[in-house]
Amino acid sequence: MKRILNVVEYNKASSGIRLANYFLDFIMLYAINYILSILAYFLYEVTSIEFFYYYSNGNIVWQLFIGNFNYFLYYFLMENYLGGRTVAKYITGTKVISTDGTKPTTQQMMYRSLSRIVPFDGLSFLGVNGWHDSWSDTRVINVKNYYAEIQAKSEIEDLGKKEFA
Repeated sequence: MKRILNVVEYNKASSGIRLANYFLDFIMLYAINYILSILAYFLYEVTSIEFFYYYSNGNIVWQLFIGNFNYFLYYFLMENYLGGRTVAKYITGTKVISTDGTKPTTQQMMYRSLSRIVPFDGLSFLGVNGWHDSWSDTRVINVKNYYAEIQAKSEIEDLGKKEFA
């Protein structure tokens, strides 16, 4: 278990911002799934490959499987390769970091993304931290406030040090 820095905990994004992130990312995911379904339909018409038919017209179990797979991919790829941010996190000025203040590892991002698929993960935020935060040792922070506090602490530590020209 990683150590938890106070500066990370003090600058966690509010529940309202987290909810906004959820809805904005949900809209993005819905749009992506809609576009992929249309693309799959056209690919089925051109190639007659059954996979594309099931992707766009499959039963509920297949749709849940594909939906969860796309859900995982969206969060994993976005957060892992865009510095802990999704489209919604860019809009709201938040990002994911490790509880020790470092950039999350690929393994942490994978745990975080897989944890989101667990039913009722959204309800886990009625407590202190959600499951996908707790299980992956990550937090969503307000970027502006976090870096301002880090800067202030750095300036305080530099007081009294001699400057050399």
